[in-house]
Amino acid sequence: MHVVRLVVGHGVRLALIGIGIGGLIALLLAPWIEPLLYRQSARDPATYSQVAGMLLAVAALAAAVPAVRATRADPNAALRSE
Repeated sequence: MHVVRLVVGHGVRLALIGIGIGGLIALLLAPWIEPLLYRQSARDPATYSQVAGMLLAVAALAAAVPAVRATRADPNAALRSE
């Protein structure tokens, strides 16, 4: 279980960095995006938090599935196959 926590933690950490950088860029570009939106602010905190939460959940799932699958593999068989 320690391996899963390590892999998922690393994946979530990278996702948080990407979400932070992307959020800053989106806030900087908000004045140019605003005319394209209908009845929605380009700086709506609820939208930003929902999108960030969804991206974080997808990143955690994308890191967890292969990590759990890797823990089920036999280490001896994996080392001998190389």
